[in-house]
Amino acid sequence: MLNLDRWEEILTNMVRNPLRTLLTAMGVFWGIYMLVVTLGSGKGLENGVNSNFSGFNVAGMYVWPQRTTMPYKGLKPGRYYALRNPDTEALRTQVPELEYICPRMQLGGFGEGNNVSRGIKTGNYSVYGDMPEFRHIQLLDMRIGRFLNPKDIVDKRKVCVIGQMVAQELFEPGEDPIGQYIKVQGVYFKVVGIFGTNKQGREALNDLTSIFIPFSTFQQAFNWGTRLGWYALSVKQGYNSIEVEKKVKSVLMAQHKVNPEDDRAVGSFNAAKESEKFDRLFFGINALIAMVGLGTLFAGGVGVMNIMLITVNERTKEIGIRKAMGATPWSILSMIMQEAVFITFMSGFLGLALGILTLEGVNMLIGEPAPPTAGGGRGDMTFFLHPEVGFNTAMFAISVLLVIGILAGLYPSLKAVSINPIKALRTE
Repeated sequence: MLNLDRWEEILTNMVRNPLRTLLTAMGVFWGIYMLVVTLGSGKGLENGVNSNFSGFNVAGMYVWPQRTTMPYKGLKPGRYYALRNPDTEALRTQVPELEYICPRMQLGGFGEGNNVSRGIKTGNYSVYGDMPEFRHIQLLDMRIGRFLNPKDIVDKRKVCVIGQMVAQELFEPGEDPIGQYIKVQGVYFKVVGIFGTNKQGREALNDLTSIFIPFSTFQQAFNWGTRLGWYALSVKQGYNSIEVEKKVKSVLMAQHKVNPEDDRAVGSFNAAKESEKFDRLFFGINALIAMVGLGTLFAGGVGVMNIMLITVNERTKEIGIRKAMGATPWSILSMIMQEAVFITFMSGFLGLALGILTLEGVNMLIGEPAPPTAGGGRGDMTFFLHPEVGFNTAMFAISVLLVIGILAGLYPSLKAVSINPIKALRTE
């Protein structure tokens, strides 16, 4: 590798045939460039989709009642049932795999807003009744004050935790909302905390325009009795989330005399199940990208091998003279191998560098996703964010280049070693 005469010979041979060298290098260059750009783009797609799930507990799930579709124990199909407080205790005792059990309610029903006022200012926001543990499922980002605590539930305190947009719209700039009161359907609630969000798009906007009050206070203040809307649940580490979901549904079905075969009677959303789907999807995408990129790289390697075979044929007489003068087989083999590896590695390295620069340029053009805006604006969902290739991917690409270079030079170098000096000297 440190033989300067050898390097001078290799460079002279490359300069003597510039077009051939360029076209040979282009195959490897394009292969590694496309591999880096496509892998980086796949990572950007994965980052964009994952950003929309930031702020969610991947071990969390949501379960809610729906109309029955099958008769059971004399009850007709099409029946609607409501979840109630005793269901919470049933889940706690019969499903020990659950880490957090949070019954939830929303004023006006799921997806509905309510007019909330402070003085002469009024806004339409989502008002929820929740348990203190809910912040471990929703992963709220407390900015000022505190979230709900067990004492709020036991004493049925009229306190609330509000999103940042609620605070911006109902309070004056620079005013401290903590300790102030807002009015919901004629009932005053004291603000004890303000939270932000790590989510993106519409989900972020929904969080920032939400108000949380203690679960027990909600039932009493708005005359819900023992009814509740749905459950937010979290599964303990080490348990299969899908199996726990089935168990939760079975318990609720038994509680409300629902046919165990009626799959439509209990609705659910399982974050772990959705996360697994996306993981499989991106694994397939990256595997396909890698296969295509490696195929292109090996095609470029075949091109290098063909050119090296032509080089060996052109230098047959020279190689014969070398062998006649006592050149060892290793010196002949290493000469051809070194040239093949050099062409492959340098063209691939340039492709790798340009691919990384391309991804950086795309990243600068895209920038950071716009945050949700106050005053009713809706943030956009982000599906492509921070395209990049990691250090391990770059090292893998370089390793593949070296392997391809060695393979591309192996057959031509072995052919050069097998040249008969006497026949080579007769070659014109």
